[in-house]
Amino acid sequence: MKISIVIPAYNEEATIEEIVEKVQAAPLPGGLTREIVIVNDGSKDRTKELLNRFEGQPNTIVIHQANQGKTGALLTGFKNATGDIILIQDADLEYDPDQYPKLLQPILDGTTQVVYGSRFLGNIEDMQPINRWANETSNRTFSFLYGHKITDINTCYKVFTRRAWEGMVITSKNFAFETEFTVKLLHRGFLIQEVAIDYTARSREAGKKIKWSTALEMFWPIIKYRFIPVS
Repeated sequence: MKISIVIPAYNEEATIEEIVEKVQAAPLPGGLTREIVIVNDGSKDRTKELLNRFEGQPNTIVIHQANQGKTGALLTGFKNATGDIILIQDADLEYDPDQYPKLLQPILDGTTQVVYGSRFLGNIEDMQPINRWANETSNRTFSFLYGHKITDINTCYKVFTRRAWEGMVITSKNFAFETEFTVKLLHRGFLIQEVAIDYTARSREAGKKIKWSTALEMFWPIIKYRFIPVS
C-alpha cells in the first residue's frame, strides 16, 4: 500500500526544507511506501526557490500554483495524490511526522477509514489561552450539534483512505475545509477515530496564520452545515 502525504505551503521559507526532510525520514508501519505531494500556494517569500531542491526526487511531486488558500492547496494535492491513504501535513513544525505510525495503524488494522490526530487528547505546548478556548469552543459546539464527539476538529493531522475521499465535493475556501470535510465524512457514514498526538504551537511572530477572522471562518460552517443539507 502507498500513502500520499500532502503538504500545503504558503510563505514557509523558515521551515519548508526541514519539514520535507522530516516527512521523508518519518517511520511508516506495515510496509507502506510513501509519496510526498507539496503544493506551493503562491508563496511570496523564498518557499518556491527552496522547493527546487526537491523537484525530481523519487516519489516527490512539487506543484506551484497561484494563491488559492489552504483549501485550494489541499484540493490540488488530493487531485495529484495516487496513494491508497492520504495524510495531511502542515508545512510548519507544529506537528511532528514521527507520529505517523500511530495515526496510520488504525487504518491498517481495518478498524476505521478515517483518523484524526487530537492535540487535546495528547500533549500541547505553547498554545495561547485564547487559541485553546477557540478550539475547545468549536469542538464542543460540533459535538453538541452533530451528536458525534470530536475533540479536535481543526487538527492538521487528518488521515483517510481514498475511498473515504473519492467523489466528495468541497466548496469551502481557505481554513473552512476542516469543518466541511468532517461534516461530509459523517454524512457519508464514516467513523472518525481520534488518536492522541503531541503538538507544539508556533507564535504569530514565527509565522502562525490563524487570527480572529480565520477562527470565525472556521466556526461558522459548524452552524451552517447543521441546518443546510450537504451532499
